[in-house]
Amino acid sequence: MPDKPKSLIICSPYREPGSHWRAVEGGKKLEITQGRREAGYTVADPKAKPHQDIGRFVPLPMVNQIRARVGKWRGDNYPGVTGVTKTLLEHWHDKDQRRDYPFFFCQTEAIETLIWLVEAPDSDKAGIDIPSDGGDFRRLCCKLATGTGKTVVMAMLAAWQIANKAANPRDNRFSKNILVVAPGLTVRDRLQVLHPPGGKFYEEFGVLPHSLADKMRQGKINILNWHALAWESDEKIKQKKGVDKRGAKSDEAWLQSVLGEMAPERNIIVINDEAHHAWRKPPETARVKKDEQEQATKWLEGLDRIHRARGVLDCFDFSATPFVPGANIAEDGLFDWIVSDFGLNDAVESGLVKTPRIVVRDDAVPDAKTYKPRLYHIYNDADVKDDLNRKAQAAEPLPVLVTAAYTLLGKDWQKTKDEWQKGKTPAPTPPVMISVVNRIETAERVKFMFDKKHIPVGALCESEGILRIDTKELKKAETAAGAGTANKREAAEKLRGKLNTVGQQGEDGEKIQNVISVEMLSEGWDARTVTHIMGLRAFSSQLLCEQVIGRGLRRASYEVSEDTGMFEPEYVNVFGVPFSFLPHAESESSPPPPPPKQTIMPDAEKTAFALQWPNIVRIQRELSSELTLNAEKAEPLTLHAADTPQLAEIAPTVGGAPDISNINNIDLEDLRRDMRRQKVVFRAAADIWHNMKPGWHGSPETLIAQIIRIVDCFIASGKITVSPGLFNKGKDKLLVIMLNMPKVVRHIWGAIESKNTETLQPVFDEARPVRATGDMRPWRTGKPCEFARKSHINLCVYDSAWEASEAHELDRNKNVEAWAKNDHLGFEIVYIHGGAVHKYRPDFIARLRGGEMLALEVKGRETEQDKAKRRALQDWTNAVNNHGGFGAWSSAVSKTPGDIKDIIAAR
Repeated sequence: MPDKPKSLIICSPYREPGSHWRAVEGGKKLEITQGRREAGYTVADPKAKPHQDIGRFVPLPMVNQIRARVGKWRGDNYPGVTGVTKTLLEHWHDKDQRRDYPFFFCQTEAIETLIWLVEAPDSDKAGIDIPSDGGDFRRLCCKLATGTGKTVVMAMLAAWQIANKAANPRDNRFSKNILVVAPGLTVRDRLQVLHPPGGKFYEEFGVLPHSLADKMRQGKINILNWHALAWESDEKIKQKKGVDKRGAKSDEAWLQSVLGEMAPERNIIVINDEAHHAWRKPPETARVKKDEQEQATKWLEGLDRIHRARGVLDCFDFSATPFVPGANIAEDGLFDWIVSDFGLNDAVESGLVKTPRIVVRDDAVPDAKTYKPRLYHIYNDADVKDDLNRKAQAAEPLPVLVTAAYTLLGKDWQKTKDEWQKGKTPAPTPPVMISVVNRIETAERVKFMFDKKHIPVGALCESEGILRIDTKELKKAETAAGAGTANKREAAEKLRGKLNTVGQQGEDGEKIQNVISVEMLSEGWDARTVTHIMGLRAFSSQLLCEQVIGRGLRRASYEVSEDTGMFEPEYVNVFGVPFSFLPHAESESSPPPPPPKQTIMPDAEKTAFALQWPNIVRIQRELSSELTLNAEKAEPLTLHAADTPQLAEIAPTVGGAPDISNINNIDLEDLRRDMRRQKVVFRAAADIWHNMKPGWHGSPETLIAQIIRIVDCFIASGKITVSPGLFNKGKDKLLVIMLNMPKVVRHIWGAIESKNTETLQPVFDEARPVRATGDMRPWRTGKPCEFARKSHINLCVYDSAWEASEAHELDRNKNVEAWAKNDHLGFEIVYIHGGAVHKYRPDFIARLRGGEMLALEVKGRETEQDKAKRRALQDWTNAVNNHGGFGAWSSAVSKTPGDIKDIIAAR
């Protein structure tokens, strides 16, 4: 029996995987292997004996090659990208900005790969030849496992394209017009969060920095179901009888109906979600259903028509399973244009999805052909297959193996439900079992079995908790609604609405705990409370297994363990789905309930404890006559030569086609040759002078002379170094300094102080100069939290026991009138470290008796960056106090648990 690990989660969700599981000893054991899992697929090995098949690995060479180059490009700080793209990349990786909603590594890698393919220097992409799908526009496919956040990546893609085009209208690599195509109504409705551009979804996940919000709003995004792309030519209409004689729609009329306000625009970006439904020609080995072929054909014919009329700039595909249904994956079914891969195994090992637990043994006689347990692939059992493949009546008994399987899985479900109800906070909705069956008659028989309580699991048989969903049930609902198209549509939508809200408190589907489906649990169905899956159909491919299991893999909680830095495992128990090549855990415990989620929001009954603070975008120094450089603030600065392109090749163009026989170089050799240290000093001094001039009260000549002296001393001190070392000398170094002048200026400017007097003045956000606790948007968390008596916010969320101790003291200390944990409040302080601008959030705000305001940070040991934060906090409070319009402010750092009493008493 294979030796299965307790937990398969061995990687952080936020970093590139550094290890993976590998089957050894013929599949009898799993062991951790260092290094990232190679991109590829595992397929059945026809030469292996049935009971020894651990699969044959088929790599994706192009993906592995691109992955390595993107990694190097990332390490070199993204050479070649536009300023807008650099701003986005820095924002997406900014730990300060991403503290509440960090992106998963798989999300940033996917968008980085697409950016690399569009913006990286051509030399970086030498030898990368992405095959066409046979059409006239380019397709690029990102493979991302179900549950890894594809919708967020689409939002990042939209931000990248729209913001770049708004900033550089003549850059033909980008577009402000994006068409998103979905494979069904469920997915289409889920994707509506992408509209409007820059809206609530983008803000909630921190996709955009504030500086690009206005540019994002210039874009247009249209989201539609693939059916909207279907069209008929005059020739097709002639072949039909009794049709409207007006003929087919013209291109312009059709484009208006499909693209709406985007119809007049050219060069459109297309995003295909669940793109495995969109392919041109199935391989000869594929067994494709007629409706699948029709959908794929109409989908791409529609995009072809758009391309001919308006031009498709690029088509970005997203899918967990990007290959033609029914095809041989290892031979010819895989999409050739896959450029990045984060598969289900990777997702399990990073904890992004639930860990499936499949049947590895039972006490029945094993299958005579495969030596597998009979519950492993129930449908394929000799006593089951023929029985389920007939038009049986609902009341006809199911095969014994099926009822036995439901009894076992049902008992485990009941155990899980009982455990979810224990404890101080019972789960608000029940665990869910889903059954995926082969045909409507089987669904009727399974439903009848539960209705008549033919298995001894009472709770699972409660009628209000059972939902059967298939085409016959939809028609029944429509018939019951009576005459009228609107009534029928409303009835069908109500049934779909109940399915789509399974596991959601307060919605129609909140009490559903037993779902029986025939091909209705399609993409986009994302119930997070599925704990048990029963498969009663043929599973002819690993694709189908992954799709079915994927319906139950979405996590309920995304809280990281403080001990491991990883997600805690969640599980789904699976019967009847023969998923051979996915690592699975073996455990006696039931799938854990989702941690109770609390809504954090301002309490309308506690407005007496409301707090407000100035929303400051920067601190402006008003300086007196003599300037000095603060040695402590003037830390060493490292510049990277790879951040600054120094060569470009151009060619004349007409009609959009460049004349590559007439290429000219643009380089900085002349600039490097004429580079002088004094030129660099004067340039830096001039930039700093422009920043300091508004607050200077002496003569301009005195100011510029002092700045020149300070800059010259700093550059001569050797504190600026250039990486790699080849550029860290002579004119090469001076050129890199010159090209990185904004970073150098910010670094030196932040360290300049007045020797005599210095006044700090705040510069406010013009759109929102004051923020308050009442502005907080409600949010939900599973972290520990408690009621706070003197906080405007209903509950205080704790990130550590130390924070909890500080919060308790603030709440009971007689010298504290009101306080709040600075979590989702938007109280941020700008600071500079390493020549770059950062933001950080002090942990608490408090109003003390007498009206003084206190910004409190909880921190033990301090890094150099922490020290920079403290200096910025001190500057912030000084500036606010100098302004005088917000009362008296002070700041403090709690360095040991319990010292907060002394901090408050000292005020």
